[in-house]
Amino acid sequence: MMPTEPTSTAASAPGLGAAFAQGELTAANGRRRRGMGSVGRSLWWFPIPAALIYIYVVLVPSARGVYYSFTNWAFLVKDPKWIGVQNYVDNFRGDAGPVALRTLGIAIAVVVLENVLGLGLALLLNGKVKGRNVLRTIIFAPMVVSALVVGYLFKYIFGPPDIGGVNTLLKAFGRQQVDFLGNPTWAIWIIILTVVWQFTGSSMVIFLAGLQGVPAELEEAAALDGAGYWKRFWYVVRPLLAPAVTINLMIGLIGGLKLFDQIFSITGGGPGGQTQTISTQLYFLFSNFGYYGRAAALAVVLTIGVGILASIQFSVLRRQERNT
Repeated sequence: MMPTEPTSTAASAPGLGAAFAQGELTAANGRRRRGMGSVGRSLWWFPIPAALIYIYVVLVPSARGVYYSFTNWAFLVKDPKWIGVQNYVDNFRGDAGPVALRTLGIAIAVVVLENVLGLGLALLLNGKVKGRNVLRTIIFAPMVVSALVVGYLFKYIFGPPDIGGVNTLLKAFGRQQVDFLGNPTWAIWIIILTVVWQFTGSSMVIFLAGLQGVPAELEEAAALDGAGYWKRFWYVVRPLLAPAVTINLMIGLIGGLKLFDQIFSITGGGPGGQTQTISTQLYFLFSNFGYYGRAAALAVVLTIGVGILASIQFSVLRRQERNT
């Protein structure tokens, strides 16, 4: 029996070592989890300063604006009182309805033209075009210029007879001069032209990013199958551009609905208020007439309208992305 005792002890040693190693591994994992948990909790402190600034600069003024939209706050009213939805009723009894439709029409025109021209330029400059980088820079350059500066530039170009650049050319060629900014139809289209000229480069860049993500093998395979350029674009490239289309349409619609700088600098809402949008009407209610409560109500309507339209557009476009 004596010789068997060392054998039994030797046989149990590996089991003890494995148990000890497993215990060490479990303890190490526990320490690692506790360390990661403490790091995760400490990371929550980093966004707090930015969150506090955002709350103070954005959320608090927004909440106060919503509150004042239900009061009779005005330049001559020292102690605003609660009047319910009267400001909203007064706005829509006035010309807020036609102004809202005009705003939507301008936004749709801007979105369509920007994206059609941006896509066309992107398709052109995505190929082997000589000097394409220079052309891309030139087309994108207006995007970095202040919208007010661009607006005043176009105001000079389409200025009154004997003053504006276009009218000077018409006079030089013996043609009848036109008061472009004195005609509501011309004025609206000049505003649309200004916005499209400035922001088409942005749409082009986003479409270029999407085109460069299309695998060349897919287009080559479609070409070998006999597909022409337009069929390759429609059945191969277009579905892969769906995310770029979504981004461009969202940015264009939101920007078009909030349009202010170009209208303010080119026409000032004239002639006769026929080029006013919701943003410019809000500005004039606040600064020119001192109807602060009504201006706040119009700002709330604009915010809700932009949010609803953008949400609908986003859901429709995302559904189309999934279907393609």
